[in-house]
This record gives sequence, structure tokens and C-alpha cells, in this order.
Amino acid sequence: MADATGGRARLAGIDRTGLRASASEAGPQRTCIGCRRTDSRSVLLRVVAEPRGDGNPVVVPDPRRRLPGRGAWIHPDTVCLDLAVRRRAFARALRAPVEGVDALRAWVDEHSQVTPPSQKTESGFDADEHPMSTQR
Repeated sequence: MADATGGRARLAGIDRTGLRASASEAGPQRTCIGCRRTDSRSVLLRVVAEPRGDGNPVVVPDPRRRLPGRGAWIHPDTVCLDLAVRRRAFARALRAPVEGVDALRAWVDEHSQVTPPSQKTESGFDADEHPMSTQR
């Protein structure tokens, strides 16, 4: 049984390809060159190829997104960085032969989001065995 609109109401949120709903995109979307997943631009780190003194470019982070040149996007974690290095994705994405990612690896290691186990906070349930309790 078809509805009065001929089934078009059900497809209103899907684009012409049928792949993505336009309502789910909250802002600019970029693809990580490591894991190949799309994510919002605010989550990903922009990287650019910067020439060294000998003329060979190296990959450097661009957290402010202001450096000149062609940029690529990557999640700021070591897993995506290792995948991008293994797949040689930086040279393809930046359209330049790049020599090293040492500056990028140092930046990722310094700014990683992993919290050491000794600094983790307790959840409400662990603190006083009542998950929604505010009393200690």
C-alpha cells in the first residue's frame, strides 16, 4: 500500500544517491586519510607538506588550519597516523613526495586524548554505588 505522496515522504531525508541523509550532516565533513572515515572538521587535524632546507617536504600539523598549501585531514591519534603511513596516504593526499612525519608524530603523541589509568575519574556508581546519587 502506497501513501498519498507515492512513497516520497519516506525518502525526503535521503539525497539523490541514497547514501546520506542531509539532516545528519551538522557541518563541514572531511575524510581521515588514515582510517578513511568521514567526521566533522572540528574533530580532525589538518596537515600540510612544508619544505625543508634541502627541498624535500615533510608533513607538519596545522591545528589552526591557517598554513598555506594543500591540506589533508587525519584523526589526531596514533592508530590513524600509522595507517596513513603504512598506506602511503600522505603523498597521495598532499600531491607531493613527503619524506617524514616525525613532527606530526610528535604533535600527536603530545596531544593524544588518552588519559593515563592513574588520572581517570570515578563514575558515580564507582564512587558510592548509586549511579545517580549526588551525595557522598
